[in-house]
Amino acid sequence: MENYGWLDRLGNLPPSEPFTTASAREVGLSPKALRWLTMCRYLRHPIQGVYVAADVEDSIELRCAMLALVLPSDCFVCDRSAAWIHAGDRALAPNEHLDVPPISCFRPSDAGRLRNALSSSGERAIRSRDLMEIGGIVVTTPLRTALDLGRLQSNADLKLHGMDTMLGLEVFTLDELLAEIPRFNRQRGVVELRVLAPLADGGSESFGETALRRRWRGAGLPRPQTQISVLVDGREVYRLDMGLEDLLLAAEYEGEQWHGEDRAEYDEERRQWLEREREWSIAVFRKQHVFGQQQDAERLLRIAYDAARARRGLPPTYFY
Repeated sequence: MENYGWLDRLGNLPPSEPFTTASAREVGLSPKALRWLTMCRYLRHPIQGVYVAADVEDSIELRCAMLALVLPSDCFVCDRSAAWIHAGDRALAPNEHLDVPPISCFRPSDAGRLRNALSSSGERAIRSRDLMEIGGIVVTTPLRTALDLGRLQSNADLKLHGMDTMLGLEVFTLDELLAEIPRFNRQRGVVELRVLAPLADGGSESFGETALRRRWRGAGLPRPQTQISVLVDGREVYRLDMGLEDLLLAAEYEGEQWHGEDRAEYDEERRQWLEREREWSIAVFRKQHVFGQQQDAERLLRIAYDAARARRGLPPTYFY
């Protein structure tokens, strides 16, 4: 039967990669055949002119590969999609990998926006030095991506997390980030960018750590050092998320993904050793302490800070 012939011809295409109607035509699959294969759920047809096998898992990587087949040459990927391309899953917010967001794909000003189901699009003023090519995709550089994330995300934690993640790539410095801010004067989000950018720290390794560090700032504490290394005989044995070495005070965010029940015993033994052998005071924070209207991280951090000062005979800071 003709339909079975279509399945055989489909086998001549890479099974896990998207393809265009032109590629399908080369192996003998007509538009009629592609419609039948899509209707019978052998294929998905998420964007005009592009198909992919129905059993290939959706992902940002897959969407970028599909867009690369059909994007106009003047389009570029930006915002959190660009951050993911540069830094992988570290750039994602909690659980974002479970629900792949649309690709942020823009055109230069006055070029018009894309209109398809895979991308969130618009127009944006851009300079040539803001763009680079990765795997056939034109994408904003880490520095420009940091500036856009610091202006345009939906809340301050996401904005700071985006800048932290890009700064953590170590391809630009905090001073270089700050020097670029004036070019966005009077543009959307620049006021909060001016406030948040000086707080950016590439040592943050997760969204939770970034959010906790912002609560630390909100508590009025001195700027913390991130990823504090604890050495034994010159070898690193532990690393603390953030803290003040002069006070031996640290704060750690324990997210469910990396600090579940299977790690609880190890984490507790680690903290006990640090407190007993190195005299560190470690404040532990979880989701309920850091997020939501009932978050109390700032209050707990102030208490921990004054307790650390008291151990060294220093007066309280009168936060209360």
